[in-house]
Parts: sequence; structure tokens; C-alpha cells
Amino acid sequence: MIARLRGLLDSTAADACVVDVNGVGYLVSASAKTLSALGPMGSSVSLHIETQVREDAIQLFGFTSLSERDSFRLLTTVQGVGGRVALAILSVLGPDELAHAIAVSDTASIARANGVGPKLAARIANELKGKFGAIALVGASPLPVGSAGPGAVADALTALAGLGFRPMEASRAVSEAQAELGEAAGVSDLIRLALRKSAR
Repeated sequence: MIARLRGLLDSTAADACVVDVNGVGYLVSASAKTLSALGPMGSSVSLHIETQVREDAIQLFGFTSLSERDSFRLLTTVQGVGGRVALAILSVLGPDELAHAIAVSDTASIARANGVGPKLAARIANELKGKFGAIALVGASPLPVGSAGPGAVADALTALAGLGFRPMEASRAVSEAQAELGEAAGVSDLIRLALRKSAR
């Protein structure tokens, strides 16, 4: 199985690129976010690869980060989510944004992806709740909710519950985080600090 490719960017399309590795061109499907991060033609690229083997084809899916690859793997465990649908979702939601959307059952954000209707978005949120863990939520990218106040606290509690926290644990961690950050703290800051405090 191919796990990683390093070479020169030969060409790109709407949903794929060709990576030239010592004269051999590999067609790699990728999300819009990954493709936009590759740089100009001829530049050196390194991609984490997920290889899917079927009766009629071998398909390579490429990712610039391990978190995106792991999100792809989780998405494709859901019935009705193939490689192309998973890439469509990752084109509109980064790994941390996807983890947050699933944790708070934000099916509307998931359904923004091409080929994902409300029913499939709900199935993704239900089946993957609690499976993304804390790693994606404490990534470098900001979470897509910036509201402050009581709504932020409620969203943070919901997110922690989705990660498997018991109500009392979640309440204590979020309360400690809010006490340290102040009343105007946003959801993403509350979640990150609450996760750090609960890991001590």
C-alpha cells in the first residue's frame, strides 16, 4: 500500500492532482483545501496517502496533514460516504471544524458539502459522535463558532459531552475554563482550555 508520496506537482484539476515521483505520475484525489495548499506547478510536494483498492480500480487520496487523513478514514466508515463524498466534506470543513460540527450535531455545516443531504449529514453526526477525540479540537485552526456568553458555555458543554465527558466533568471543566478566560470567552477557547484542564 502507498502511504506517502513525495515528488513534484505536475498538474492539478478540480478534485485531483498528479504528483511526479522520479518520472512516474501518480493521480491523487484530494480536497479543495489540500489542493489549494500545494503551491505552483513544479513545486515539491509531500502528501499522506490513503490507498483504496477495489475490484476495478486502485485509487489514491492525498492529504497535507495526518489529521485530515484520519478524518477521511473516519468519514468513510459511515454507510453512504465514499472517498469522493468524504473529500467533498473536507473541502468545506477542516478536521477541527468537522470535529466541532459532529460534537455539537451541526448537521447544517456538514450538509454544505456537495452530495451530502440532511439525512446523510445526520447519519454522519450520529455515527461519528465521540470518535474524533480531543486531538482535532485542539488543532491550530480556529473553530467556526466565535460567540461569547451563555451560548458559548452551552456549546462548549455540548461539545465535551459529544467527546464522552460525563455531565459533571464537562460542567466542572468548562466552569474552570470560563473562570480563567472571563465571561466573554468564545466557544473554541473554552473547549481548548477545558480539554487541557481535564487532561491534568
